[in-house]
Amino acid sequence: MIRSVLLGTGSALPQACVSNDELAKRVDTSDEWIRERTGITQRYIAGEGETTGSLATEAAQAALDDAGLTIGDIDLIVLATATPDNTFPATATQVQHKLGGKGFPAFDVAAVCSGFLYALSTADAMIRAGMAKRAIVIGAETFSRILDWEDRATCVLFGDGAGAFVIEARNVARDEAEKAPGIISSRLHAEGEHGDMLYVDGGPSTTGQVGKLRMKGREVFRHAVANLSSVLAEVLGDAGYQPSDIDWIVPHQANLRILDATARKLGLPMERVVVTVDRHANTSAASVPLAFDVARKDGRIKQGDLVMLEAMGGGFTWGAALMRT
Repeated sequence: MIRSVLLGTGSALPQACVSNDELAKRVDTSDEWIRERTGITQRYIAGEGETTGSLATEAAQAALDDAGLTIGDIDLIVLATATPDNTFPATATQVQHKLGGKGFPAFDVAAVCSGFLYALSTADAMIRAGMAKRAIVIGAETFSRILDWEDRATCVLFGDGAGAFVIEARNVARDEAEKAPGIISSRLHAEGEHGDMLYVDGGPSTTGQVGKLRMKGREVFRHAVANLSSVLAEVLGDAGYQPSDIDWIVPHQANLRILDATARKLGLPMERVVVTVDRHANTSAASVPLAFDVARKDGRIKQGDLVMLEAMGGGFTWGAALMRT
């Protein structure tokens, strides 16, 4: 059997780090208000010359360096983003060019905060089908460019950043599959009927403008906890594992309350949940690979660990993937 094995990870953040106190100088809010409701203490905001594409390129190069590879070893790039540099061409093609790649497929996936799970599952499926041998999978966002900075309920929640995986096809004997590294199982879902709960009020084909992010926070929270708990159970069932078998959960970093509620639904302690929302805020499609890279580089996630990735975003879209590092 073919399994997609993780070779390297990387991440990138804008230069400007904005604390809650700094944000309170331009928005009617406070450090206490933000911390109590979200757990966020700071976020990174893209400045002049920093784009989704530039952050994605930096994260991808870091992942290549971590894997000990060059762009010449890659034959696929899948980039998850809801904030592309341009309507077209796909930001992934620009990342390919900046890295020095040529000829192989490179494309964007749009599933908002679940985007990285969608991108990773797509790359995994292409690898299993023999369409690629090594892929860079990226989640990158500059949500600061689509925020309404007059709406304190949403603008305090988000930040900018990028994270990337390099994965490779590897043959695994079935009798060794339980302990072998790689992506074991993944599930994806969507329910368009809830599209009015978390969305951007613009687009090329409707308003002709980018638009701003809008969200019904309570409804999103309720659906997030239920949907994430459900999809985690699905993936564990597919793979034949129990929640207690998981070494780490790397969730989408929406807010601390959702992370805590999801962990409690699974009966897992927060000590086994990777949390970076406090320092990065919600970076949408970038949050899962960014958090994973942080936990891997600081030594929490080790070789051989069983790790669950999960996310939910506008659409609604949601998904999860189980992998052994």
